[in-house]
Amino acid sequence: MKDMLPPLGDLTVAGIREGLASGAFTAEALTLAAITQVQAANGTWNAIIFENDAALETARNIDRRIAAGEPVGALAGVPIVVKDPMDMVGFPSTAGWRLLYSGAGGVDLMPERDSPVVARMRAADAVILGKTNVPILSWTGTHANDSWAGPTINPAAPDRVPGGSSAGSAAAVAAHMAVIGLAEETGGSIQNPASAQDLVGIKPTIGLVPNAGVVPLSANRDVVGPVARTVADAAECLTVLAGFTTEDPKTLASVGKIPAGGYAAGLSTDGLRGKRLGLYGPGWRPDALSDEAAQLYERAQGELTAAGAILVEDPFAGTDFASLRQITPGTPFFDGRGLESLPYDMTCYLRRLGPDAALKSWDDFVSATASENVLEKGAILGYLHELPDFAACLADPETPPALPDFPELKRRYLELLNQVFAEHELDGLVYP
Repeated sequence: MKDMLPPLGDLTVAGIREGLASGAFTAEALTLAAITQVQAANGTWNAIIFENDAALETARNIDRRIAAGEPVGALAGVPIVVKDPMDMVGFPSTAGWRLLYSGAGGVDLMPERDSPVVARMRAADAVILGKTNVPILSWTGTHANDSWAGPTINPAAPDRVPGGSSAGSAAAVAAHMAVIGLAEETGGSIQNPASAQDLVGIKPTIGLVPNAGVVPLSANRDVVGPVARTVADAAECLTVLAGFTTEDPKTLASVGKIPAGGYAAGLSTDGLRGKRLGLYGPGWRPDALSDEAAQLYERAQGELTAAGAILVEDPFAGTDFASLRQITPGTPFFDGRGLESLPYDMTCYLRRLGPDAALKSWDDFVSATASENVLEKGAILGYLHELPDFAACLADPETPPALPDFPELKRRYLELLNQVFAEHELDGLVYP
């Protein structure tokens, strides 16, 4: 059966679904091929930091159910990987930090139950190959160089950064170890590695996908989404990830928002025909593109036009959209507003780990990581002290902070987006 598998780089969710249904190959054969690829490639790219020994048994169970005529999930047999900070029973959530991994001399954060997104992957019968590399606390959108596991290398361009913080999930997909990777973003961590490694990433709207059980930077900004090699595969995964759970009350916003038949149902090769797309310009952000980026962006515009899209120059011109962004002192370009709640968010995360967790409170967390204080001035999260309300949350991490400025900023952004979309009759935006 294994010899009848298509090349791993050609596999898609639809192709796996068809192959299993027709008997062209088994889930076990597919999983064995994926594991073989992990063994051959991971030493080069350093994408997967923990391998899941239960993957083959999961695949064999899928095959047994198919043979018995029983129903299987939407992602049955699909090899996937999970970003390290997402809780998965049997594995520590290390957030890339040696102080949060016993194998590097730290403590293990062992969850008593899966995060909702991992639970949904299991329920969909995906085959989880392992967990993937990230920088410390997912702090950078560029690389995973400071991870206890060492840096992840970019399979698409080994001399370039892999993007972060979902560097490992993207690299596992780009190196054909997995078909889909679970990624997570606070400010670029899905989009950056997908872009850097020639993949498709979807950053969902806040409240569409639960982020409970994921080591936080900000419960107000963190989102979980897929990286994949095709739009259809990313859409298939998003359909499984999205939806309400009482574990994350903000997902109530997802009710009625998931299309009938899922996100892949409406895809079409003619989908761009007649669509009006806004382009990058100083109205959005005043920074000039590099020569290489400008050339690639121009090429992309030609491809969009050839696909039937109508391009609209700088629809934000004449608005104050660009001025809403405020670079937080201590960062080169990042607007960190909304991250002030980290002490409270971490408190909630640790509480969810269960009564046997090695760390149970923010004070425990600070004590266990005191040798590398990430919050001190000049450290990776030292900029949080520049944000409103951080001091109050730091003083009382058990109480959720008010954060009055953050929702007002979001309201203003949404108001401007609605205004610009209506004025220019836009269907979307296309930025480099």
